[in-house]
Amino acid sequence: MKLTYRPEIDGLRAIAVVAVILYHAQITIFGHQPFEGGFIGVDIFFVISGYLITSIILKELVTTGSFSFRYFYERRIRRILPALLFVMLASLPFAWMYLLPSSFIDFSKSILYSLGFSSNFYFHYSGQQYGAESGLLKPFLHTWSLSVEEQYYILFPIVFLVIFKYFRKYLIHILILGFVVSLGLADWGSRKHLSFNFYMLPTRGWELLAGSILAYFEITKGHRSKNKTLNLILPATGLLLIGHYILFFNDEMFHPSFYTLFPIIGVCLIIWFSNKDGFITKILSIKLFVGIGLISYSLYLWHYPIFAFSRITNFTDANILQILFLVGSVLIISIISYFFIEKPFRDKKSNFLKILIILIISILALFIFNLTSIFKEGFKKRTHFPEVIINTYETLDYRQNFQNGLACHNRLGDKGFCIFNELPENENKGDIVLLGDSLTDALLSNLIKQVSKTKFRLIHMSYSGNLYLPNFVNFNKDLNKIVSDESVHNFRKEFLENKTHKNTYIVFYGDYNSFFEKRLKIQNDKIIEYETPELYSLRKNIYLNSEIRKIFLKEKIKESLESLSKNKKILLLYPSPISPVSILDHIKINKNNIVKDKDFFLKDKVNYSKNFFRKYNLEIVNFFNNLRVKNIYKIQLEEIFCNKDQCIFYDNKNAFIFDQAHPSYEGSKKINDLIMKEIKRIEFKSN
Repeated sequence: MKLTYRPEIDGLRAIAVVAVILYHAQITIFGHQPFEGGFIGVDIFFVISGYLITSIILKELVTTGSFSFRYFYERRIRRILPALLFVMLASLPFAWMYLLPSSFIDFSKSILYSLGFSSNFYFHYSGQQYGAESGLLKPFLHTWSLSVEEQYYILFPIVFLVIFKYFRKYLIHILILGFVVSLGLADWGSRKHLSFNFYMLPTRGWELLAGSILAYFEITKGHRSKNKTLNLILPATGLLLIGHYILFFNDEMFHPSFYTLFPIIGVCLIIWFSNKDGFITKILSIKLFVGIGLISYSLYLWHYPIFAFSRITNFTDANILQILFLVGSVLIISIISYFFIEKPFRDKKSNFLKILIILIISILALFIFNLTSIFKEGFKKRTHFPEVIINTYETLDYRQNFQNGLACHNRLGDKGFCIFNELPENENKGDIVLLGDSLTDALLSNLIKQVSKTKFRLIHMSYSGNLYLPNFVNFNKDLNKIVSDESVHNFRKEFLENKTHKNTYIVFYGDYNSFFEKRLKIQNDKIIEYETPELYSLRKNIYLNSEIRKIFLKEKIKESLESLSKNKKILLLYPSPISPVSILDHIKINKNNIVKDKDFFLKDKVNYSKNFFRKYNLEIVNFFNNLRVKNIYKIQLEEIFCNKDQCIFYDNKNAFIFDQAHPSYEGSKKINDLIMKEIKRIEFKSN
């Protein structure tokens, strides 16, 4: 059943898709990203979809007394699949050229799940946090929202028809109840189960149902609002709500939740109160907005893989002109896609059987190719990447550890820390507690595996950018690093001091030198020491000079370790190995398609002499060597990274330092082997 065309709806689509594109483009102006809430555009699409689909179904039921599933799903197939499959097929050559094997496998899985209308499940269960940097390199992450809509298209007409046939009197009550339940679930999930909450239909359904409720009232009443005053004021209010959230919302806020309700209300106000004579309707109906709205589906499909591959190849380098060039390219390609793919396939004159055959062949080709990719381990033999880069990239997300939907790295779980390998009290042999900064954070993933084979409980309390110790919190807050609020800090401190097992090992490790103002940098092929502007500012503004600062930090460390050592054993790991180069700089592919940085494999570039290592770490080594604290066991990391003459951080197969400071997965395994060996030695000696 054909609906009356409303150009302002296409105008809303234009706002939605432009917001999403600007958000994903990560445009930065004076150090600020002005479109941090642009992901709200997806929520706008959901409301529009709910409104239009319910309008189609209900109008047909009311006017004819029946509903054609065949015609409905034919329209959805014509609308969704041709452009989606074309984008997938067009992306394959770029994936072949630019993706490392492990990324190619992830790429293939995302396509296969997308073909099954379930990529939202894939990204949720693979632990992909939306908005995280790693997600920006996944060409089809954006298909999660298409999967949500497709699941809605499949389920909603069936459920709606049953309700209409048997419970028609209560139809609106059921729609409103569904809206309330879904919204309540979303708000609860935004605090307890972030990933599921973001990706799944049950917690997104209220946005679609908001549109459905509007459609119900419009069709049953036979009109929308006729109040001229409200029609003048409320669409403008709705547009302001949407604009405010695009500019001031961000992905650190709970979403979807009650907070998301306001932009959704904004969309509903525009849909319900707009009329052809209204000012906002006229703005949204101008040719530019309508034109962008018409190609919004192609724009949405194309922009993410284009942005992802540009980042993988280091094309943009966050250059504003290059980003604008990419946006222009997305626009041109989307216009071509709309006129040569979308429109011809949606044309009713086109034979649907022929279209179906083309689509089935395309789906089979994609299915076979991507399934083969998975079985062939990402076509490893096609690449010319060095083995060290392939192996390191396979563990790129090794620091991504979650508990109850919250990241254990940085966010520290929901109580200020995460606990692994919890055992009944009578079976728990003791606790291993990680304290330190992000270097300790990097040990967690492998240590979880190692501790799971023991009778120890593992407690993770590290925090990025701060050598977390009980008397040490927030000392570098002036570097804009929010360590924790006071209540969380006190909870951690109380647990650490009172509730850990009587047999507790504190593993303390961190990038000590960064707190004493030293860093390695390559300049004119020489390794030099330098002070970051942030640390200079901290030293200048807080501790007056470097010597005062060093004395302050050393005293704080000593004070904390002495306090902890009264009833706990401390494993002190030092010095921190720091590599002169970062493998991260070599993981992304250069403009020649493959990494050909021959200098990267010269040993004097990636490793350095043992004498330099000792010289660089002399101050911190002397400090810890002279530290006289009971129950402290000193583990010098030099012995696992250095031989007689040289310190080895990269070999032909593995990188042991991921960037210039953090242990890689293989490096953390080496360190954790030493930790577990020392604990075993102490336990044996104690018995």
